[in-house]
Amino acid sequence: MTTLTLLGADGGLTATALNDAPAYVKPTVPLRSRVAYAAAHVVPVTSGDNTPGHPAQIDWDATLDFRRAVYSWGLGVADAMDTAQRNMGLDAAATRELIARSAHVAREEGGSVVVGVNTDHVSDETITLREVIDAYKQQLHFTEEQGAGPVLMASRHLARAAASADDYRRVYREVLESATTPVVLHWLGTAFDPALAGYFGSTGWPEASEVLLDIIGDNVDKIAGVKMSLLNAASEVSVRERLPESVRMFTGDDFNYVGLIGGADVPNAPQPERDSSRARQHSDALLGAFAAITPVASAAIQALDAGNPEGYLDILAPTEALSRQVFAAPTFYYKTGVAFLSWLNGHQSAFQMVGGLHSARSLPHLSRIVELANSAHALENPELAASRWHSMLRVNGVDA
Repeated sequence: MTTLTLLGADGGLTATALNDAPAYVKPTVPLRSRVAYAAAHVVPVTSGDNTPGHPAQIDWDATLDFRRAVYSWGLGVADAMDTAQRNMGLDAAATRELIARSAHVAREEGGSVVVGVNTDHVSDETITLREVIDAYKQQLHFTEEQGAGPVLMASRHLARAAASADDYRRVYREVLESATTPVVLHWLGTAFDPALAGYFGSTGWPEASEVLLDIIGDNVDKIAGVKMSLLNAASEVSVRERLPESVRMFTGDDFNYVGLIGGADVPNAPQPERDSSRARQHSDALLGAFAAITPVASAAIQALDAGNPEGYLDILAPTEALSRQVFAAPTFYYKTGVAFLSWLNGHQSAFQMVGGLHSARSLPHLSRIVELANSAHALENPELAASRWHSMLRVNGVDA
């Protein structure tokens, strides 16, 4: 029996049995019961100067092959999002190339791709509202030209420039007026980016959600959905139940996705109270966590498609502890865990990230990820994962 050596915060070593490879199978027909996107990361060139402050040098073969793997499991790809290190190592030129290349792969694979639209190509930290609108439009039109679906991300520039809720209404109205295809709005909480404090005009989610719902209501024909990443299930359910029928809720809650996605179809799933009189009883998914557990997520949705909510819960529920570890505070370093699992699962040859971000988590933190991934059957090739993890321990002076 192969065992995993684990490293505790006190430096102590323990061993646990390595689980067999999961018996999940790729779907032969499109997933039906939920729309699900994995927010994908980028893989750097191993020999590149991907140190803090340097332009990203991306291994395009490995990066795009990872997207092909996501499509093969029936999920869509959400690209150039915060999981791809927007505002944390992915520069403007690399972002544009990623969007163009990813859209091309989506066409080749027949997959669905949405990509982040932001204002982060503007180097000035402070710009006017007019300049925020123009910057959003520039990225929006480029995205549309590539044939990808736009996700209008929360903008640091807008958070600095806006003096009131009406400023958010104005910016979103003018940007959405210029959209030629429906967009997804993204509300990213301060756990992911502290610079977005007070977004939509308030630090309290009930007040800010009223502004978001006003924007959606005033521009409903331009909006395909909204992705909420507040790590607060109650806020998501509150907004979800008030959305127009044509607007999807895409959960970005990497702490509580099992119950939010399962909804009324999975009565025993942990979830906040909901208004049973409303038709909108579940969220769809646009999650960084699904990039780390793509086969598991696919298998869970396949179980829902087969009318097996118990199977959904049995498959997906164990992954939530893993996701909570990956997204533990400081949450914005979760990208390190996503790339680490990608390396363990054989999707990249080295555990490296642009901007040197692979150093953002400790060995005991990574050890806990290994332990929980093993328990959740999220190691696609357990023997490879164990070999790579043990080699990493040895390189760091731990006898594994």
